[in-house]
Amino acid sequence: EEKRIREFYQSRGLDRVTQPSGDDTVGGDPMGLPYSTFDHSRAHYFRYDEHVSLCLEKLRPPQPPDMLCPSQQKYVRCSVRAQIRHLRRVLCHRLGLSLQHVQILFDNEPLPDHMTMKQLWLSRWFGKPAPLLLHYSIKDKRR
Repeated sequence: EEKRIREFYQSRGLDRVTQPSGDDTVGGDPMGLPYSTFDHSRAHYFRYDEHVSLCLEKLRPPQPPDMLCPSQQKYVRCSVRAQIRHLRRVLCHRLGLSLQHVQILFDNEPLPDHMTMKQLWLSRWFGKPAPLLLHYSIKDKRR
């Protein structure tokens, strides 16, 4: 039984939860509640989240069949808490453009910056196989 419990906690990256014995509450909860040595200050990192797989393609205008060029596909795996604004900023940084020149689309519809990947997946891609297909467009640099 001890081995099973130890494997359970190790598989989740936690240390074994210990019970304070009797009057011994040094370093524990004065109420005598169980506690663990898991460092919750690090639990906010995105590596503890669910992840979503994306395919980001550049939106290209329709071309005749003889002028087709291979599309550049970029596969991304990110936290479900990431927002469209985060994806746009990374894309802008990679392309060397400012934010107002890049737009992320789903089915030719611009996505709002505040939408999270989980909201996007559940509202538009639920039940379909991964990766979620998104497009980006680059607006003209005219002023």
